[in-house]
Amino acid sequence: MSIYDYTATTIDGESKSMGEFRDRALLIVNVASKCGFTPQYKGLEALYRKYHEQGFDVLGFPCNQFGSQEPGTEAEIKEFCSLNYDVTFPMFSKVDVNGGNADPLFKYLKSEQKGFLGTEAIKWNFTKFLVDKSGKVVKRFGSNDSPESLEKAVAEVL
Repeated sequence: MSIYDYTATTIDGESKSMGEFRDRALLIVNVASKCGFTPQYKGLEALYRKYHEQGFDVLGFPCNQFGSQEPGTEAEIKEFCSLNYDVTFPMFSKVDVNGGNADPLFKYLKSEQKGFLGTEAIKWNFTKFLVDKSGKVVKRFGSNDSPESLEKAVAEVL
C-alpha cells in the first residue's frame, strides 16, 4: 500500500483519490476550529501559498476527537476557515484519526511514522504528516510544531 491507494471525501462531499496528489509533497494535518492551535491555520496557509507552485499541498482533515473542538458541520467548518484564515488549501470532511473508526488514510500515516515513544495514536489536533513527492511519509510533527518551524523540512522534500 502507498498513500496513493487511499481516497478521502472533500469538505464539499466529493470523493478524491490521493493519487491526484502524485508527484507533489504533502502536509496532511488533522485540524479543528475551536482549539488553542487553531491559529496554525494562518501558518499552514502561508506554507501552502509559498510552496504550492513548487509542488506542495496542505491537506486539512477536521477532527472532533480531541475535546470536541470541531463540532461544526462541513459547511460551518469551510465557512470558518475561509472567513477567519482565508484557507485555500484542500479541506476534507471530518474524520476520526484514532480508534476503531479511524480513517484508513490516518491509520496508514500513523503506521508509517510513529509518534512520541513509538506510539501510533495521535495525541491532539494539528498533528502533521509530511509526505515527499514519491508518496513516502517522511516525518511526523506534533501539535506544538508550528507551521513556520516546518518550512525547512518542506523545502527539503521539494
